[in-house]
Amino acid sequence: MTQLSLKKGTNSKSAYNIRNPTSGSPAPHTLTILVDNEAGVLARVIGLFSGRGYNIDSLTVAEVDHSGKRSRITIVTIGTLAIIEQIKAQIGRIVPVHQVNDLTMEGQPVERELALLKVNGKGDKRVESLRLADVFRANVVDSTLDSFTFELTGSSEKIDAFTDLMRPLGLSDLARTGVVALSRGN
Repeated sequence: MTQLSLKKGTNSKSAYNIRNPTSGSPAPHTLTILVDNEAGVLARVIGLFSGRGYNIDSLTVAEVDHSGKRSRITIVTIGTLAIIEQIKAQIGRIVPVHQVNDLTMEGQPVERELALLKVNGKGDKRVESLRLADVFRANVVDSTLDSFTFELTGSSEKIDAFTDLMRPLGLSDLARTGVVALSRGN
């Protein structure tokens, strides 16, 4: 897959940087797929992507209807509008799939991500990491004499910015959930 060069002035560090989704150029799209919660469904959906050479930038899966045994798969991928329509059609033909939506084409979706960041440091670096955490509304979920673990929820760009600021302060480990998303309004 070829690497994309993003327009000047955009945040090229984030895999979720949305450009004009209606143009013919590749752009990130957030897809949600409602499926039966049964063994092998995720493998079939992911197999469709890998078998055709499509990349997945973010993937989250969770049960959303316990009594109906349904799960929502949220995938962020990059492609032209034609490729995204092809992906949606192919996913829709998988038997346990109930619904496929391209939230990007439905309007600007509400997207959030969760990150845990471990920052090692003492003295001024420790104080600065706490100050920045306060600015970003990150929560301290673990603390030792030598490190903090922060929890941050927000847009991928917010997490990218916080991560970039924590690197020089002693960022030692990072875990991200991937994007979860819903359409706005009704």
